[in-house]
Amino acid sequence: MCGIVGYIGTRQAQDVLISGLAKLEYRGYDSAGVAVGDGACIAVRKKAGKLANLSGELERSPLAGTLGIGHTRWATHGLPNDTNAHPHATEDGKIVIIHNGIIENYLSLKEGLMARGHTFKSETDSEVLAHLIEEAYQGDLYEAVRAALGQVRGAYGIVVTHVDHREIVAARTVSPLVMGVGEGEMFLASDVPALLPYTRKMVFLHDGDMAVLNDDGYRLTDLAGNPVERPVDLIEWDAEAAEKGGFDTYMLKEIYEQPQALTNTLIGRLHDDTGEVNLDINLNPQSFKRISIIACGTAYYAGLVGEYLIEQLARVPVEVDVASEYRYRNPLVSENTLAIVVSQSGETIDTLEALREAKKGGAKTLGVINAKGSSMTRELDDTLYIHAGPEIGVASTKAYTSMVSAFVMLALWLGRARGTLSEMEAKDLLHAARELPRLVEEALAPERVEQIRRVAEKYAHARDYLFLGRGVNAPTAYEGALKLKEISYIHAEAYAAGEMKHGPIALIDAQLPVVVVATESRLLEKTISNVQEVRARSGKVILLLSDGDSENARHADDVLYVPRAHEMVSPVVNAVAMQLLAYFTATALGKDVDKPRNLAKSVTVE
Repeated sequence: MCGIVGYIGTRQAQDVLISGLAKLEYRGYDSAGVAVGDGACIAVRKKAGKLANLSGELERSPLAGTLGIGHTRWATHGLPNDTNAHPHATEDGKIVIIHNGIIENYLSLKEGLMARGHTFKSETDSEVLAHLIEEAYQGDLYEAVRAALGQVRGAYGIVVTHVDHREIVAARTVSPLVMGVGEGEMFLASDVPALLPYTRKMVFLHDGDMAVLNDDGYRLTDLAGNPVERPVDLIEWDAEAAEKGGFDTYMLKEIYEQPQALTNTLIGRLHDDTGEVNLDINLNPQSFKRISIIACGTAYYAGLVGEYLIEQLARVPVEVDVASEYRYRNPLVSENTLAIVVSQSGETIDTLEALREAKKGGAKTLGVINAKGSSMTRELDDTLYIHAGPEIGVASTKAYTSMVSAFVMLALWLGRARGTLSEMEAKDLLHAARELPRLVEEALAPERVEQIRRVAEKYAHARDYLFLGRGVNAPTAYEGALKLKEISYIHAEAYAAGEMKHGPIALIDAQLPVVVVATESRLLEKTISNVQEVRARSGKVILLLSDGDSENARHADDVLYVPRAHEMVSPVVNAVAMQLLAYFTATALGKDVDKPRNLAKSVTVE
């Protein structure tokens, strides 16, 4: 999830690019770069680190020109350094590109290009596109870009310019792009805030769209070259609302970004035609006799889902530890242990110290991490990046579901490598995992969201909540309770539903809302039996059910329906309803969901 800005017109492009990138820096802050054309050449300037590093250099040595493209990066392929920063240019410097997304087949394309004499400067998948365009170029930049895109698989938002053409060619599949329409000038960005100082007339590109921008305007086609039309929308948002994409809060925006985040996590890694998983992990899955998962907060609950999945699919003993306790209990670790640390930021001090403790004992280490180049990634043996993009809201949403999806892939990889999962079983689960972006999009359908809002407001003034779940969805209940506590400040407890009768049942009365995760699973009948125990004591039952389950709906005071999903991937879909329930409860109480009291996004002190 990176930021793109493009400009062609009469203004100095550098000023427009830096202004726009500053408004998009929340989308990535590993590095930044610009390319500015003056008709004779295209000059590229890029720097690792925050945008301020690049801005300072451009103040000292500005680039003149009225055409340009700029980028602020959230690293996926390749370290966050000057070389891997965008834009990328061909060897002769005539073609310059910026790319958001992930090219799934970049390795095979790169090998072919190198065999044909191309020289690569970076470690990124994106540079492949520059060389493919160069090979296809015969005087028409648009046709060269179209031909190159015909060879790639994956997600992209791409902008390209050529020294011999006063135009910008853009295309998108999955990764967003929006054009701004001005008088005698055109703008391009990955999000609206970058363009609002210059125009409020926007054209939102759809998947498979290509655009050619010049001084006179623009034209749109599909990838086959057929003309398409898109409406020009007049944006009425103010600047603050625009940064949030028109949403009231960053948290709600990030909840709705989950289909995209899950696509980024899963794309290029799952091959349901063969049942294979490609995680680019160099560790030997046969060598581990036990696995320790170590994390804090929301990441800990993602680890609990991981424990269930890995034990079920790979048949390896797994234990999950709260990172702040791990290093103080003198853990039993050996060279046959795989320690998996889970962290959005890669900077959480308790998890970092636990990682170091595991390494002392000889364990191999793997990270499930969002932030590339973070402290943990520098000390790990290997890393499985979740590619969820920057998360601004303190209460984690898209990072959580991306972490859970990463554990689905990791369990599949281990199961296939260890021979505990058949090809047929793997294909079935791979298909279910690939469906997750679509299922989460369905979970965010307006009628579902509105029903959750009504239920949240109905119980918003409850003093306490109880959350229950079983099996792979017991952690969903824990995460649901945590979200409610974090942002609404309502006391909430969560238990594996079978444990309710061993103590928590004493809490139940007519004033207690009880949220029960009861989606389709092997343990559904047992879960409904636990629901009956709640009803017998007058508790208010809020059931989370799979679509079409009218039979069990009769046991509830209120029902929240979610799309049907394979049991092993259902925690991802079910988490969305938990997030929305917490969100609408907090907003009904007037709480600041983006900055809950006493909490910080990344805890870097013990």
